[in-house]
Amino acid sequence: MTARLFLEKYIMALSVVDLYAKILPRTNCKDCGFLTCIAFAGMVVSEKHPLKNCPHIAPGVLNAAEQELEQQYKEGKWLKKDMAKEALEWAKQKAASMKLKDIALRIGGELSTIEGIDQITLPYFNKKLLITKNRITDNSHNELTKNEQTFVYIHMAQGGVSDPSGNMKSFKEFPNTVSKIISMTDLVETPLRNAFASHMDKLKLACETSGGKNVTAQYESSDLAYLFAVFPKIPVTLLFWDESDGFEADAKLLFDETIIQHLDIESIMFLSEHLCQMLIHGNLKAD
Repeated sequence: MTARLFLEKYIMALSVVDLYAKILPRTNCKDCGFLTCIAFAGMVVSEKHPLKNCPHIAPGVLNAAEQELEQQYKEGKWLKKDMAKEALEWAKQKAASMKLKDIALRIGGELSTIEGIDQITLPYFNKKLLITKNRITDNSHNELTKNEQTFVYIHMAQGGVSDPSGNMKSFKEFPNTVSKIISMTDLVETPLRNAFASHMDKLKLACETSGGKNVTAQYESSDLAYLFAVFPKIPVTLLFWDESDGFEADAKLLFDETIIQHLDIESIMFLSEHLCQMLIHGNLKAD
């Protein structure tokens, strides 16, 4: 049977099951690098893994199947979604209708024009961001991850105008955080506690490397406190209690009461996890 006839007779579309049943040998020989043919099919259909990596498909059949797969890929059919990319596009669209000049004034950034392109320079932890309508880089011209860019664009689009009040609150004191309190414990507080228990010297170094300011004198109940200027209008304070006399170490983040004007709850969670990872990774690099 010619490849053309094969294409017309068998291949209208190639789902994972279709690819497995109609194209692959179904022998689980592992020559493709996967344990089973169905696992290989899943990667081909949803993540564009090369079909030619199976050495047991006749050339004509392979060519016809690759043509159909290419069309499916163009249409986005059955492809695994890039959730980070979709979130970034959504956040960009939210900010797109706003003038950069107005955004800069509202969030505490500085507007400039470089080669005819408007951009905002915005302090971010211990570095500065260069923000345009379509791209965000740091001052070393490294592009931020999709998740970080989404976080920044949401801050730009949120509409908050207030300066920090200085009244710091725990996460659970904000509305609509009940469903996220366990995540805050599991993804932020516990990792910090485990990483720095009996190692406050390493925590101090990690905080200072990440742009933190020692404010322990303002929080007598904690063993260590550091203030981070995430953005000009978004301060976050880390409180840390070291283990002693049978008590486990503990860590808490405090947020200015105005943060909910500048970030949604999901973004506050992202910020918290990001700060946690910065400190832990900074500690590992120091080691």
